[in-house]
Amino acid sequence: MGLSASMYSGTSGLKVHGEAMTVIGNNISNVSTLGYKGSSMYFEDALSQEVTTASGVGQVGRGVSVGAVMADFAQGSLETTTSATDLAIGGNGFFIVSPAGEEVNYYTRAGNFTFDEDGYLVDSHGYRLQGWAVQQTDSSVAATGDATSAAATGVKTTGVPQDIKLENFQSPPQATSHVDMIVNVDSQSEDRTTGEAADPADDAPFTGLFDTYDADSVDGVALGDTTYAYQTTIKVYDENGSSHTLTIYMDPVEYDDVTANAGGKRYWEYVVAVPAAEDNREFWTTASDTSKRGILMAGTLTFNAAGELENMSGYTVNDATVDPADPANWVPANFSQNGYPICTANFLGATDASTTTSTQASNIEINFGLRNKSTSWSGSVDSLQELQDLDVTTSASLGTINGLASTEISALATTNYSTGSTTIFQSQDGYTAGFLQNISVDRDGVITGNYSNGQVLQLFAVTLATFNNNYALYREGGNLFSETRSSGPPITGLANTGGKGSIASNSLEQSNVDLATEFVKMITTEKGFQANSKTITTVDGMLTTLIQLKR
Repeated sequence: MGLSASMYSGTSGLKVHGEAMTVIGNNISNVSTLGYKGSSMYFEDALSQEVTTASGVGQVGRGVSVGAVMADFAQGSLETTTSATDLAIGGNGFFIVSPAGEEVNYYTRAGNFTFDEDGYLVDSHGYRLQGWAVQQTDSSVAATGDATSAAATGVKTTGVPQDIKLENFQSPPQATSHVDMIVNVDSQSEDRTTGEAADPADDAPFTGLFDTYDADSVDGVALGDTTYAYQTTIKVYDENGSSHTLTIYMDPVEYDDVTANAGGKRYWEYVVAVPAAEDNREFWTTASDTSKRGILMAGTLTFNAAGELENMSGYTVNDATVDPADPANWVPANFSQNGYPICTANFLGATDASTTTSTQASNIEINFGLRNKSTSWSGSVDSLQELQDLDVTTSASLGTINGLASTEISALATTNYSTGSTTIFQSQDGYTAGFLQNISVDRDGVITGNYSNGQVLQLFAVTLATFNNNYALYREGGNLFSETRSSGPPITGLANTGGKGSIASNSLEQSNVDLATEFVKMITTEKGFQANSKTITTVDGMLTTLIQLKR
């Protein structure tokens, strides 16, 4: 081979160590680059040359070459920021970004995203972050009376990954479909509307509130303060987001003739009402008697001797063609799929929306803390007229009052204790329209909008990608990678699924370059370079000696 071959071996060492220094220098220069993954160069020996030896054939090395330059995909440290759209991945996975109007994807660990003027969530190049749209659930189904509904479990995405674009700046209103009204009515309360008549046989103690209610009164007050023992109000909403006051009036029922034989049970009557002017059910426009306008439901609550809610009844008008002022037309209420009696007000005067069975009805279920596990009522009192005419001179007649066929009482339910009347808990699920105030991103990459009406809507779920061979990804510059045939296609999914990392909002992943490690590599590379340079200078001296032999 000769001495010149030795010089070429040294030259190869200088070359690869120079390349190694380039890799080290590039790592150090990117020590502050977001999401940067450092690289390491690996050497391999060059193809050896065969030479003849006394024992046969030997091999003499011809230097060194670059074996591979591989990225280090170890997790970088996370920096806390003040922007909710700064995202970092804890674990495996890459964000997917795509240039506008192009069918190409890039992959990055740098999560410094912002919204552009068109509402797209973009990186520093203007490339759009990819994610799935989240399927919105309709909470109004609870009071429709339908028996089929899917329970929401986790986030449900729709379609394929797309550009994340924030355009839902307003939360639409939702009509109230459920009212919780948990109260304690004082067992010592006086019956203020006894339903007494001149003829005791005509007494109507269970419908005193309904009979007294008069929406056409001169002073415009349907029920005066002296006609009930307790009342509680709550604000409910229609489909347009307007609020309305829903009031529940309650009064105990006294029936001295049978109290001693009633097993200690106590009965209260109630009326659920809204302002008469806001009750726009269609039958009121043609009714000759509008005195009961505003009443949505009337009925009774039954308490045991200990003051615990035991049963209830409820009556509504469920036929838009009948006279709504006639108590004979107030029939047992229908049940929601949750087992609560339902009523409707038709605040907006919509067509075919005036009874709970109407196709366009916006029903409201009323929860006093007791629900029916069946879809039917027990008892034989099939209208308010029959309840009004109920003969209470014998305790046996009380058993005919309608009740829930199969009851289930909740841990928090209306009571009849001797501790003063008070509202323990009330809530409803309606709300008015709202405007987007801010967004947040959770560990699963779900982008959530927080609106002024208190609603929290899930908008998008960030798509993450993993590869079977990360090391074969092609560096595009700008913190971007692209797939290659060797890397395999991306495996996409939500964060925290399929081995993909979780997402941290208000965080950015820093470079994973360790300066101490790089400086050690720099020292060893420098020494390797110097050693190879000595090979060349030494061979040069040997060649000089060889040339001088001619003298």
